[in-house]
Amino acid sequence: MPTFAYEGRSADGSAKKGKIDADDLNAAKVRLRTMRIQVSEVKQASALDMELKLPDWKFLKPKVTTKDLVIFVRQFATMIDSGLPLIQCLDIQAKQASNPTLREELTAIKGSVESGTTFADALKKFPDTFDTLFQNLVAAGEVGGILDTILNRLAAFMEKSEKLTRKVKGAMTYPAIVMTVALIVVVVLLLFVVPTFESMFLEFGSALPAPTQVVVDLSVFLQNNWYILLGAMLGTFFALKWSYGVPRGRKVWDTLLLKLPVFGDLLRKVAVARFCRTLGTMVSSGVPILDALDICAKTAGNVVIEEAVMGARQSISEGRTIAEPIQEAGVFPDMVCQMISVGESTGALDIMLTKIADFYDEEVDQSVENLTSMMEPMIMLFLGVVVGGFVIAMYMPIFSMASAIG
Repeated sequence: MPTFAYEGRSADGSAKKGKIDADDLNAAKVRLRTMRIQVSEVKQASALDMELKLPDWKFLKPKVTTKDLVIFVRQFATMIDSGLPLIQCLDIQAKQASNPTLREELTAIKGSVESGTTFADALKKFPDTFDTLFQNLVAAGEVGGILDTILNRLAAFMEKSEKLTRKVKGAMTYPAIVMTVALIVVVVLLLFVVPTFESMFLEFGSALPAPTQVVVDLSVFLQNNWYILLGAMLGTFFALKWSYGVPRGRKVWDTLLLKLPVFGDLLRKVAVARFCRTLGTMVSSGVPILDALDICAKTAGNVVIEEAVMGARQSISEGRTIAEPIQEAGVFPDMVCQMISVGESTGALDIMLTKIADFYDEEVDQSVENLTSMMEPMIMLFLGVVVGGFVIAMYMPIFSMASAIG
């Protein structure tokens, strides 16, 4: 979008000078009039007029977390509900934001709104912080004149979504950390501890017990081929990452994930809860159903779920209901399809979707607890067998020699 430099006077008579973005010269003049600026000169800014800007190193900026957004949205909704003007609310929020990235973005949004841009359009300049769901809900709130209500719903939605994500990550993090520590311990034992015992055993000249010989052979193999194993691990990691980045590969992996014995059921419940919560929030906020389904598909996090939702969107655009194509896709449980059908027929789809989301939130809680309680004894057994096996294998020759001497 072109940038125009202008000079003029504001409503109080003070001199004004600056730059604005607009589609063309006439659009720039219209925006300046809405800003109550009496223009004396306006022209498209040349390259020499443009300010020299440093590169925008996004990776050096602190990320705006869900917690930062929830605090902002809650406070912003309270201020809007109290009758404060939108620009004043943005100014206050920008000054008190603790996150410097959010502070900078809110300041830029405030400037865009002052120049005549709608709040929702101003948010689109920062898609990394304010996603499509956020933008569409704010747009619906502005059009319907219920921005404070929409913001409160949005804050509640983000809080519940973050809680759901945190539970699943917590369930995955514990076993991942334990297995990583176990792997590091095994590698350290094989590279540094076993060679010491091996040199000691060679001095005795006697044959080693079979478990001890296996551990010694593993140690020798790792010492001689560690770089090959490391390269193979890195190659496997990047190959898996590449395959997940390709559309066809990602679909294969997402299909396999949903079919896993325990984790597949958990991932399906998480997807159902997220889909119903997102769609219910958008429908209740007045977002058109086709736009809402499009956003739900993009935020599904699983290609199989995304394709099912997009198939439902296509069917709805042809005049069918939501429940029918979702049930035909075979991704969502029958109970969910039946409840959505009831919600459509009774005109309470948003309420029914929220109830489904609440139900599956509890199901995820229970699944995470069951998974954790099941994995704890398995992890302890694994650690006992691995570490205990190494210790026993290393001390077996010593016990044999002690019994022979005795």
